[in-house]
This record gives sequence, structure tokens and C-alpha cells, in this order.
Amino acid sequence: MAADTSPFGDDLFGAQHVQAYRDTDGEQGYNWRGTTILLLTTTGRVSGEDRTTPLIHRTDDGGWVVVASKGGAPDHPAWYKNLEADPDAEIQVKAELIAVRARTAGGDERARLWGLMTEVWPAYDEYQQRTEREIPVVVFERR
Repeated sequence: MAADTSPFGDDLFGAQHVQAYRDTDGEQGYNWRGTTILLLTTTGRVSGEDRTTPLIHRTDDGGWVVVASKGGAPDHPAWYKNLEADPDAEIQVKAELIAVRARTAGGDERARLWGLMTEVWPAYDEYQQRTEREIPVVVFERR
């Protein structure tokens, strides 16, 4: 894994993370706290404006997997609600911009992908214990 040489390193968060990632095509911000990050851009379901969020991801069978945890909050994150309204989105993985369609994994697939994601971010299990909602596992497939 390449070292992140940004002045912020693992302290990147939110808009600062998005900006550093975009400015360097992921040279800063792709590798973060032992994980890998993609940028998700959705269309705001209320505003109609583009919204970009850095998310921990893993690849699986040609797709990209993320978790809509919101730290175990009682409600889904806004980006997930945006995808429910319009599953077509764009992700950036390092320098590559990719048009994707999102779907929520269920059943055995969700269980398998949850295990894949908790290998790199064990706190997802803690987040699930904090909330009554089933935290969605989202798969992005190339359009």
C-alpha cells in the first residue's frame, strides 16, 4: 500500500477529503486509515445538486461495495437516500470517473459482503449494534 503523503494523511475528512482526492486523482485520500476510498457523487433528491461523499470501499466481482452506516445513526445517510431516489451515480476511483448504478444487497449476498467490509473496517459491527435499522450494503455496477 502506497503511503499517503498529504499534509493531512489519515486526518482527511468530508469536503477536505473530497478536495484532496480530486486535486491529486486519489494520490492523496485513496489510501486512508488502512482502507481504500472512492468518491461517490449522487444527485440530491431535494436540491437536485451534485453531492460528493468519500466512502470506504472494496471491489467484488467487478463492482464496488460500500456500507451506508452513518456511524450507526438511526437514519440512513443522505447519499443513500439520494440513491434510493435515483440509483444512477458516478464514482471516482483514483483518477477514473465511472458511471454506475447502485443496488442494495440482500440476503446471503449482503451477509457475504458485510463480512468483506468488516474485514477492513471492523467498526461496522459496532455501528450495527447502535441502531435498529439494518445498515445497507450497496453495490455499484458499471453502467
